[in-house]
Amino acid sequence: QVQLVESGGGLVQAGGSLRLSCAASGRTSSRYGIGWFRRAPGKEREFVAAISWSGGRTSYADSVKGRFTISRVNDKNTVYLQMNTLKPEDTATYYCAAVVYGFGSGENEYDQWGQGTEVTVSS
Repeated sequence: QVQLVESGGGLVQAGGSLRLSCAASGRTSSRYGIGWFRRAPGKEREFVAAISWSGGRTSYADSVKGRFTISRVNDKNTVYLQMNTLKPEDTATYYCAAVVYGFGSGENEYDQWGQGTEVTVSS
């Protein structure tokens, strides 16, 4: 198994930027796809972005396309989510999740989850 720890959340004004990190430890020799999801207050958790092990494939929710960029540095066992032009509706707890050899937008596809990092965007 791999353990995931998110960081980089915080309070930012609308139009600002944040970069979230998802650091993996444990069985990092396995080839994990990583997804970012978020849960806004009172709402269901939703898909944000995903990246394959090699980084060759990425996927984004329509709501973040053109504003968010997912990337990874495997030598550092870290996946990043660069979030630009943030909007109040991006306010949520952001989670990263891992699946061996996987890649997708469905929560059920992922085996391991981090504890989340909070992002608050003020208007």
